[in-house]
Amino acid sequence: MTDIAMLPESWRGVLGGELEQPYFKELTEFVEKERANGPVYPPREEVFAALEATPYDKVKVLVLGQDPYHGPGQGHGLCFSVRPGVRTPPSLRNIYKEMQAELGHPIPDNGYLMPWAEQGVLLLNAVLTVRESEPNSHKGKGWEKFTDAVIRAVVERPDPAVFVLWGAYAQKKLPLIDESRHAVVKGAHPSPLSAKKFFGSRPFTQIDAAIAAQGHEPIDWRIPDLG
Repeated sequence: MTDIAMLPESWRGVLGGELEQPYFKELTEFVEKERANGPVYPPREEVFAALEATPYDKVKVLVLGQDPYHGPGQGHGLCFSVRPGVRTPPSLRNIYKEMQAELGHPIPDNGYLMPWAEQGVLLLNAVLTVRESEPNSHKGKGWEKFTDAVIRAVVERPDPAVFVLWGAYAQKKLPLIDESRHAVVKGAHPSPLSAKKFFGSRPFTQIDAAIAAQGHEPIDWRIPDLG
């Protein structure tokens, strides 16, 4: 499980050392024991799906989530995203509503955000696994150290990026980001608990302006209907 080959090739140079650290070996043992005891999401082969979908040198935007969806068939390793055919979760519905209000794009019939990931939006959860029906059950076991290394790797690139930090949890990562070189878009979390503050915060406009200022190609935020 700690084999460097598990990491997508473009990330191996900057993250391979993490897999050799004692904390990562302990984390791996913990997750394997959890899998032996019952369902853990996402499946083993999708734990690094966000890194797979968005290569290191292609990251334009990093959106930070908390931990994976904990229901059967929902999460597939990209924060806020669910597999095709799975009902769009409340936070993502609110992201879509804001996108529609701000950019005029229609609300899609699915929650599959792979089109964003393939354009350079790294959809990274701070914790990469979860026990079924128990949110935050793998919090504090070592994943945060690994995903902090992902954030640092993007920060240390010569090419700037846009970091999207929704909610207090994500905003704790601000000290890792060099704001003199990178752009930060922060605001309320899109969850139903804080959606009133999220609506009208115009994150997409802010992200688009930052991408343009950094000289990158714009993101097409439209998600195609799957019908």
